[in-house]
Amino acid sequence: MDLEARSLQPNVKAVLLAKLREYKSDLNNLKSEHKRLASANSNQAARDDLLESGMADAMSLHGVDDNISKSKKILTNMSRRMSRNKWIISSIIVVLVVTIALILYFKLSK
Repeated sequence: MDLEARSLQPNVKAVLLAKLREYKSDLNNLKSEHKRLASANSNQAARDDLLESGMADAMSLHGVDDNISKSKKILTNMSRRMSRNKWIISSIIVVLVVTIALILYFKLSK
């Protein structure tokens, strides 16, 4: 296009070359803007990927928190059962010792 414009008559040539320079500068501006937007989009895509992975990590952490809460409840219930069983066993031992003592007392007192 540049060669064609140079081969024309001088009065048309000047106008066409000016337009051609304007079009080239517009094209260069658009190319640089496209590169800038493409890099911004790739940065945005990378940011989005990081955010998504962060959200996945956060969701997995919430799952871990839920599991820890369940485990805490289970351990608390187990501790209560152990304490209750200790009291029951202690009570049974005391009753047996008192019963044996009473039996010995009545056997030996006659």
